[in-house]
Amino acid sequence: MATSSGKSDDEIEEMLDRMLTRLALCDDPNLQNLLSKLLPLTISSLSRPSSAVRTKVMEILSHVNKRVKHQQQIGLPLEELWQLYMEDDAPAASSMVRNFCIMYVEMAFDRVSKEKKEDVAPTMIANISKLPPQHQDIILRIVLKVIGECHSSQVGDEIAAKYRRISVSQDREVFVEFCLHMLLYQPPSASVGSPPGLSVSQSNRVAGKTPLNHEMLLVRKLGLLNVVDVMELPAELVYPLFVAACADRHEPVIKRGEELLKKRTSGVQLDDVKLINRLFMLFNGTVGAEHIAPDLRVNPGNPALRVRLMSVFCRSVTAANSFPSTLQCIFGCIYGNGTTSRLKQLGMEFTVWVFKHAKIDQLKLMGPVILSGVLKSLDGYTGSESDSIARETKTFAFQAVGLLAKRLPQLFRDKIDMAVRLFNALKLESPSIRLIVQEATNSLAVAYKDAPIAVLNDLESLLLENSQVEQGEVRFCVVRWATTLFDSQHCPSRFICMLGAADTKLDIREMAMEGLFLGKDQGRSTGQTITLKYPKLTAMLNYIVGQRPQFLKSSEIREEQLIFPSQTYVAAIRFLLQCFEVDVEQNAATKRTPEFVSSLGNMCLLLEHAMAYEGSVDLHATACKALINIGSHFPEMLASRYAVRVPWVKQLLAHVDVDTRECAARLLGIASCGLPISAASDLIHELISSIKGSMKSRFEIQHGMICSLGYVTANCLLRTPTITDSLFQNTLKCLVDIVNSETSTLASVAMQGLGHVGLCSSLPKLNHDSGTDDVLTLLREKLSKILSGDDIKANQRIILSLGHMCVKESSSTIIRDALDLIFNLGRSKVEDILFAGGEALSFVWGGVPVTTDMILKTDYSSLSMTSNYLMADISSARTTSKFIGLDENENYHVIARDMITKKLFDGLLYSTKKEERCSGTVWLVSLTMYCGRHPSIQKLLPDIQEAFSHLIGEQNELTQELASQGLSIVYELGDASMKKNLVNVLVGTLTGSGKRKRAVKLAEDTEVFQEGSIGGNLSGGKLSTYKELCSLANEMGQPDLVYKFMDLANHQAALNSKRGAAFGFSKIAKLAGDALQPYLRQLVPRLVRYQYDPDKNVQDAMAHIWKSLVADSKKTIDEFLDLIIEDLLGQCGSRLWRSRESSCLALADLIQGRKFDQVGKHLKNIWTAAFRAMDDIKETVRTSGERLCRAVTSLTLRLCDISLTEITDARKAMDIVLPLLLTDGIMSKVDDIRKASITIVTKLAKGSGVAIRPHLSQLAVCMLESLSSLEDQGLNYVERHAENAGIQTEKLENIRISIAKGSPLWETLNLCIEVVDDQSLEQLIPRLSQLVRSGVGLNTRVGVASFISLLVQKVGDSIKPFTSMLLRLLFVVVKEERSAASKRAFANACAFLIKYAAPSQVHTVIEQTAALHTGDRNSQIACAFLLKSYASTSSDILTGYYATVVPVIFLSRFEDDKNVSRLYEELWEENMTSERLTLQLYLGEIVALITEGVASSSWASKRKAAKATIKLCEVLEESVSSYHQVLLASLMKEIPGRIWEGKEDILEALSSLCTYCHTSISAADPATENAILSLVTSACNKKVNKFRDAAFHCLDKVLKAFKNPDFFGVVFPLLFEMCNVAFTSISKPLNDTDKAETLETSSSSSRVPHDKIIDCITSCVLVARLNDILKWEKDLVHVYLNSLAPAIPWTVKVSVFTSIKEACSRMNEGLRTEEVDVSALVIELFYSVSPKVIDCISIIKIAQVHLAASECLEEVTKMYKEFTEINGAADAHVPFKTELLHQWEIEKNEQAKSLMKNCIDIFDTLQIKLG
Repeated sequence: MATSSGKSDDEIEEMLDRMLTRLALCDDPNLQNLLSKLLPLTISSLSRPSSAVRTKVMEILSHVNKRVKHQQQIGLPLEELWQLYMEDDAPAASSMVRNFCIMYVEMAFDRVSKEKKEDVAPTMIANISKLPPQHQDIILRIVLKVIGECHSSQVGDEIAAKYRRISVSQDREVFVEFCLHMLLYQPPSASVGSPPGLSVSQSNRVAGKTPLNHEMLLVRKLGLLNVVDVMELPAELVYPLFVAACADRHEPVIKRGEELLKKRTSGVQLDDVKLINRLFMLFNGTVGAEHIAPDLRVNPGNPALRVRLMSVFCRSVTAANSFPSTLQCIFGCIYGNGTTSRLKQLGMEFTVWVFKHAKIDQLKLMGPVILSGVLKSLDGYTGSESDSIARETKTFAFQAVGLLAKRLPQLFRDKIDMAVRLFNALKLESPSIRLIVQEATNSLAVAYKDAPIAVLNDLESLLLENSQVEQGEVRFCVVRWATTLFDSQHCPSRFICMLGAADTKLDIREMAMEGLFLGKDQGRSTGQTITLKYPKLTAMLNYIVGQRPQFLKSSEIREEQLIFPSQTYVAAIRFLLQCFEVDVEQNAATKRTPEFVSSLGNMCLLLEHAMAYEGSVDLHATACKALINIGSHFPEMLASRYAVRVPWVKQLLAHVDVDTRECAARLLGIASCGLPISAASDLIHELISSIKGSMKSRFEIQHGMICSLGYVTANCLLRTPTITDSLFQNTLKCLVDIVNSETSTLASVAMQGLGHVGLCSSLPKLNHDSGTDDVLTLLREKLSKILSGDDIKANQRIILSLGHMCVKESSSTIIRDALDLIFNLGRSKVEDILFAGGEALSFVWGGVPVTTDMILKTDYSSLSMTSNYLMADISSARTTSKFIGLDENENYHVIARDMITKKLFDGLLYSTKKEERCSGTVWLVSLTMYCGRHPSIQKLLPDIQEAFSHLIGEQNELTQELASQGLSIVYELGDASMKKNLVNVLVGTLTGSGKRKRAVKLAEDTEVFQEGSIGGNLSGGKLSTYKELCSLANEMGQPDLVYKFMDLANHQAALNSKRGAAFGFSKIAKLAGDALQPYLRQLVPRLVRYQYDPDKNVQDAMAHIWKSLVADSKKTIDEFLDLIIEDLLGQCGSRLWRSRESSCLALADLIQGRKFDQVGKHLKNIWTAAFRAMDDIKETVRTSGERLCRAVTSLTLRLCDISLTEITDARKAMDIVLPLLLTDGIMSKVDDIRKASITIVTKLAKGSGVAIRPHLSQLAVCMLESLSSLEDQGLNYVERHAENAGIQTEKLENIRISIAKGSPLWETLNLCIEVVDDQSLEQLIPRLSQLVRSGVGLNTRVGVASFISLLVQKVGDSIKPFTSMLLRLLFVVVKEERSAASKRAFANACAFLIKYAAPSQVHTVIEQTAALHTGDRNSQIACAFLLKSYASTSSDILTGYYATVVPVIFLSRFEDDKNVSRLYEELWEENMTSERLTLQLYLGEIVALITEGVASSSWASKRKAAKATIKLCEVLEESVSSYHQVLLASLMKEIPGRIWEGKEDILEALSSLCTYCHTSISAADPATENAILSLVTSACNKKVNKFRDAAFHCLDKVLKAFKNPDFFGVVFPLLFEMCNVAFTSISKPLNDTDKAETLETSSSSSRVPHDKIIDCITSCVLVARLNDILKWEKDLVHVYLNSLAPAIPWTVKVSVFTSIKEACSRMNEGLRTEEVDVSALVIELFYSVSPKVIDCISIIKIAQVHLAASECLEEVTKMYKEFTEINGAADAHVPFKTELLHQWEIEKNEQAKSLMKNCIDIFDTLQIKLG
């Protein structure tokens, strides 16, 4: 347009007319060039308003259309047209221009090349969003067509870059939207207006005027996926495309879509609103929208796509909150047209997701509607579905109901329809679905929490109705609803729980028990029970009775059957007891109201029913204990009730359960209190009579009677009036007799009865035959025997009874006997017996916190259970105000206390026996605990404290724990001074500064160590007592060893003391409060360490102290951090392993998360401690050291990471840690320390950044040295023996280097290079230079070389100041290095350095490098490596020195050492593009080097130069002629003289030179030919076989090269003489040896090379004149004939055949020229030689010989035929024809046979002609 913008309309019209004329005159081949200029100009003219111009334009365009429409080969100017279309400054009329442009652009795209299409297409998408919609469609169709044609398999990098440059988001969105429509497009069918997911308008937009077939769609979809992939668009933009591709009908598209979905959209934001709306549009479409035109209504996606989309929606919270799209989606899945079972399932799954994640305001709108749909869907299914998808659908439906119940409970609260539905579903659904229904049902329970009363009543009925159904899931939900929906005071729900307690399923039983507060973890004390809300006992019993009226019926005898199952009874009884106790405690004033008394009667009736025979043992025991429990609160009521039911109670005395019998006996005792004294006396008489009469009855009957006798008698003794003395005597006598006569069990029960009697009255002396004695006097012997037995329970009863008997006793004898019996148990190891002894002693001492009624009329069992001994708080165990034995018989108790005190403090507590110390501790703690308020105990508190302080160091855990418990009791009981003193003692013990304890004398059998703790003695026996330790020390000859044993024992005792002190301290700390604050500086560091002690018990004890002492743990540790760390670091070096271990563990936890200012001053010591622990002798310490190392590693990394720590602190931390790691860590001999150090150094280098620069030189050198020092030494061994094992050393070296470069060490070196700067470079280079000189080990040397290479590349010009020094150093190293890998690495470093070196230095280095090729093997390899490195790294520099380098490389290719020559061969092939051209270019330099090598004193250099000459001649041929004189002179000079190994190469070089330069040699000096011949013939006479063979070969080539006829006369005589010598040497052994020996001898190396002589004769014949040949005719024939003799090797004969053929050829030449007469020689050859040839065929069986002989015979025959034809006369008879015919017949080689047939035919022809 620019060309015509300044012209008028007329001018434009005229111009267009000329253009039309030119267009008409243009032929088709030139039309394309014309259109490239004409068409844009023509179209641009449409912007003119003139109609004439526009008419002319239309004429031109019409003509163009006609011309190009059917000729696709005529191209259109695509780029010019597009440029015209996109011009922004076009006038307003340009719309017409654009319309025509876009039309012709569309035509042009079909006519350009594929490359042009793919190049232009990306530019058309740019700014497409600004174009009109119609044009957008056309352009996008064009682009998609191009994409399909060009990119269906892949997109090139250049084209991909163009697509990526489309940066405008609107352009991207337009393109992606069209791509999505293309992916959704499918070929239309007759029944469907548009494909799924598209509207009719969108479908037409994609397809254009012509529908797309499947093949076109496939390539376009694959192409657009590839293009979208390389465009790297946001995942949210392309996600719909990939999802749509995954649902395509073409398998390749699906596969590619799934691949891209995984690759490109892993981080897609599925909660993006715009993305979810696009996906919902794909799913729902807009079909139902009435306000949208029909052509614009989008169809829903196909089922496969919708399934894909549903899986997306179920992961998006935004999708769950997109009302109404969410609702449409769900109903579309469940009820939509064309839905599938899979879609229904996914719809239900999405429903679950929506109910779970929808916002509450959205859910209120959607919830009711969706719920109705879900329920309708459920109604459409049968009870059990076999289809798995249907089952899944129902599963999600029930889950949805459950979730909705949680989110919108108000939907269900007003009626129970949903509850009924779900409980029915639990009964009817298949087992696989019931679990889901069960979860939904449980969720629904919450919805009814605040339901109206009427609804709750209906639910009660529903639950009771379903509580006993068959299905376990129903019963589970019933119990769950009962415990969830109703509070704990709701009687019906508790009743349901009681029923559930007997369920067959464990989970239901456990849940039911939890609903009754009877679960495993719900045991509560009385005080805690008050916090729980229980129903009133009356209400609960009334409900139970209402459900089971049978309870109101009473029976005089035990019933047979139960009303409830046993487990239900047990749960009900336990729950009712809790209700009873709560009622009693909360409302003690109303306990005797008629209503309450009535409820107690009902309770007793329930318990009596529970005693039916059908009940379990547990039920009976529980019921009896419940009765006793009621009696403990209302003894009179219980006594009055059962006084009239004594027979019923007596039935229980024979029960099989011991607890039931004891409870029945106790109940009978209580009942006796309600009887008149006379009736009670009669009852005692009856019991005594029954006991005496039941001696042979069941044990249970005896036991029950004896037990009840004690309780009844004791209760009667408490009454006034009491029983008579005679009855008392009879009762005591009966019990004594039982003790003396019965087993230990019954005897203990009788003693228990005596004890109960003793609680109520002193025991009188018993009358017997020999007089009267105290009870214990009569029983002592029997009791001693029983107590020495193993029946622990019997012994406990007896011991406790001894204590009870002494409570009211005034007889010193009985008290003394009782104490003796108890003290005799001092060495018992049974804890229960010791505790029983402690209780007995407490009763003897007096002041125990129980009463007689408590013992007799409650479920009392022992003091420890009553006072919650060792389990409750100290003060809470001593709350009672009632005590036994404080005032009665005080004088006798004083005596007893003195005896107890003396026994404990003078005997047991400081005994040498650990068992006695343990028993003493138990008894002293018992006395302090139970009698602590007694004045006598108060006076003894100082002594008790001292004893406990001593005992906390005991090895025995029981002794230790009880001593610490005793200290806490003493603390509570003592005054202020005592408390202060006790705190000081415990602190001293914990900190190790306490005073020495009271010494304990060692006896021989004193146990110093626990058995097995320090092994055994020399004979394998135990080693624990003092005597055994002394014996071992003496046996080892080291008596002083016993002191070390004792020192070890003292340490153990100290540790035990700390642990014991901790137990006491934890309780005292709660009481001491502020008194401990001054000791925190001493305690805190040690407490921190002790919490990590290896002994779990010590840990627990110290943790208790810590919790008691420290309110804010973090604050305390921060306050004393330095003290703690210093203490731990000190203990890390302790001689005690447990201190070292605990310190490491404590430090590991302590340093986590600390800042530099907190741990900076300790950081080095912590690392040192960690390394020391990792090398500890004990494994557990090593493990803790590794843990500390991991912790300090994490700390150090954080402190040195400049992104996490201030750079100044990071530098300081690095200054501390890195030198330590490099010296003590990596250089350590311990593998674990080295590995850890390497790891941390690598990580430090990664994270510290520039903070590492000051340490760069030290770090790099250390890493490089470690590459070898830390290598597995086995690799060195393998390398030393590699040759023997058949392993190539170089390959092994490469493997070692590869391993090293894959290690963290090398990774660290790479990181060092990244941060190097000029300042650190100055420090680094000298250290590297030193390492180059002195470093050892393959990996280190290769590593330092590689490091230098990488360093040079990194720093660039900054290395220039150091290049001179480094190059000198590295060059020498390359030269001297022995390892190939190391040499290569250093050579590479040199190559990098010369890029930055001065030109003069580069020149020197390359000259020195070239000079290395003349050195030894190592120098030659160094030269090759250096040159190869120069070529690959600094090729631009090396190119300038090719004149020096190329000759060296060329010559070195011919080194004798194959490995060396291979290196130079590779170097030559890699760097010389054309061998001939290179040799021609540097021929002068190469020749100079060759002549130098030939003249060298080194044979190897001479050989190398000779081989180089051969190669030079072969490649350049005649081009070598310009330097032939120099080469020839040097070679000829070397041939005479001494023969050295390899000299034959000189001859070979000479022959090659003569072959290719013979013309120049002859032209320069004709005499040179003879000189060469003379030299060579002289060489042929040498005795060295190899050299002589080479000489003959050279002679052969010289003869052929110069073709001088004169040579025949000179050479043939010599050759003839040599042949004669050969004949002589062969024929001589024929006289003495067989033929085989002849052949062997003739082929030996000592013989004349006959075959080579024949070859030379052949060459002579070839170049000779015929006259000369005829002159030596006889000798020639002689040679032939002798050479065909049988003794001659077949190889020689083959050469002879060739020579004969050449001779025949020359004869034919003579026959044709007729210049000389050759007839004689012809006849001689035919008649003399031919038979010999045939003989060779018959004798030798080698095919090669037959073929050569047949060819020779054919030549001779043809020669003879020609001779006869020329001369006209000959003898027609052929004497050897018959033999030839025979050989022809038997010949197997077809070629040879054919040649023989030719000869025979020639003979026949001759006979016919001459016949």
